[in-house]
Amino acid sequence: MSSGTSFASSQGTRSSRSEEDSPDLRAQMEKRRKRRKESNRESARRSRVRKQQHLDDLSSQVDQLKNQNQQLRMALSMTTQNLVAVEAQNSVMQTQKVELESRLCALGEIIYCMNSITNATNPVAMGITTSGACDIFGTSSTWSQPIDLYQCF
Repeated sequence: MSSGTSFASSQGTRSSRSEEDSPDLRAQMEKRRKRRKESNRESARRSRVRKQQHLDDLSSQVDQLKNQNQQLRMALSMTTQNLVAVEAQNSVMQTQKVELESRLCALGEIIYCMNSITNATNPVAMGITTSGACDIFGTSSTWSQPIDLYQCF
């Protein structure tokens, strides 16, 4: 029985200590709880500040990207306009090239014909000494001057 009594007496000591420590312990626990609450509030406040800063940064980045996008669209529009102008100019120049090639070919044929007629009607060029040869205009003179193509235009 002595073991049971000692157990009861030790529990009695514990309960009396708990009752004595209870106000201090409760005060400490209350103090810790208040500190935790305050710490949590501060942590939540810092989190809201960080979130707001992040949103401000994203908003700033959106504005910057919108400006950059507008500048790129303007540059693309100008480049497209320049491309259309250059393509139109290229088309005109290609048409002019075809026309000039055609004229050059025609002039080459004229020169060939004139030289053929001149050589055929020029007794000295052919080695013939007969007189009365006619040029392409039907006159009896011989062709003595070279043809200047720039005078044809």
